[in-house]
Amino acid sequence: MVLPAPMHRPTDTFVEQHQDRLLEELKDFLRIPSISTLPEHQPDIAAAAHFVAESLRSAGIENVEIIPTAGNPLIYGDWLHAPSKPTVLCYGHYDVQPPDPLELWHSPPFEPAIHDGNIYARGSSDDKGQMYMHIKAAEALRVVHGGKLPVNLKFLIEGEEEIGGASISKFVAENPAKLKADVALVSDTQLYAEGLPTLCIGLRGLVYMEVEATGPDRDLHSGLYGGAAPNPISGLIELLSKCKDATGSIRIPGMYDDVAPPAPVERESWKRLPFDEAEFLRREVGASELTGEAGYSVLERVWARPTMEVHGIAGGFTGAGSKTVIPSKAVAKISFRLVPNQDPEKILTSFGDFMQYNAPPGIRLQLRVLSAAPAVLVDPDHPAIRIAAQAFSDMLGKPTVLTRNGGSIPVVGDFARHLGVPTILMGFGLPDDGLHSPNEKYRLANYYTGIMTIAHFFEKLGEQSGAMTS
Repeated sequence: MVLPAPMHRPTDTFVEQHQDRLLEELKDFLRIPSISTLPEHQPDIAAAAHFVAESLRSAGIENVEIIPTAGNPLIYGDWLHAPSKPTVLCYGHYDVQPPDPLELWHSPPFEPAIHDGNIYARGSSDDKGQMYMHIKAAEALRVVHGGKLPVNLKFLIEGEEEIGGASISKFVAENPAKLKADVALVSDTQLYAEGLPTLCIGLRGLVYMEVEATGPDRDLHSGLYGGAAPNPISGLIELLSKCKDATGSIRIPGMYDDVAPPAPVERESWKRLPFDEAEFLRREVGASELTGEAGYSVLERVWARPTMEVHGIAGGFTGAGSKTVIPSKAVAKISFRLVPNQDPEKILTSFGDFMQYNAPPGIRLQLRVLSAAPAVLVDPDHPAIRIAAQAFSDMLGKPTVLTRNGGSIPVVGDFARHLGVPTILMGFGLPDDGLHSPNEKYRLANYYTGIMTIAHFFEKLGEQSGAMTS
């Protein structure tokens, strides 16, 4: 591997000398199918939690504990021997999405494969490969600094990020003293383009729901009852079709009342990004054309506007052959992505009212909220952001760009709300990594460079500790 930075540091040398081991450790981690949404993978969740805990101990992190929760365990560890230096809370998650559809993978999703400089496996970019960089950066720093670190570190790693993060949200709210820090660090985002240092300063919020529709009290023969009995699948389709108009605008009352538009400086910076709409369509979306809310640029639509998406509809008969049935029940999974100033509870109330007002005849509707978190926007002038931007630029030799991300990391809002700390979103993924899709990948050069960059950020943060306040 060729080091991208103009300078060569002791931690860089450590990473270069240990590349093979660092890769094998990551492969071992990726082989654990820690799928949080499937109950049959609970033993794998436990195995992944133990892997993380042992990795922290091996890196010299102290007070490591696996914390039971009502859901999947949390892992905590710390190293607090740098008096008067800032404390960084490092977050990541060890759970992954299901790999389906398996037939679309070029190699088994839990047997890491190396091709063209990428490692292919479920969780390679989201988030095992990126989270593991934090642990290895701490290890590298302790080795080259004689067992010491330039800053104080705390680690909090969860196993429920892909299913809403309820346990960590509760833990953060109940343990502000244990988690007290000056800044949080999350590596679960992307470089805007390969080789372009990128700090994300905004995340959309997320409300994820199930809407259950009930028609008859049992499945009915469509020949005997069709034309008279209400069909819950058709009812869901009718309801959902009323939620958005043909131009992509959400029709739920109050949806846009509190939307905070991006500041002019953000809009100007986005215009300078190397964004190519045709390439975005071809390489990332892979559809025939882009859709969405009229009157807004693509970047505004994916970063700074609320959205509603339908993720799946289930009900009735979907097996091979035919079964002429009017189902009793059907369920739709839907979500709203929210932007700064939108209140998830207010949106939920509006949608619940809209849903009941527009319930089709004969259809009873029930709303179940699976998760809800507000959007987050970080002050770009915070000292830690400036230090992180400089560290990133030092490593990749280009000015750091500030972007937003259309996705959601609920714990970032928890850190701001309960701990009062900003979060550095320093990710090393790439736009085409295929998160949540078959053939998810992570660029190996970014894995190694990420370890170096995080170590460099910790060093610079320690050097400029006067700019930080506890």
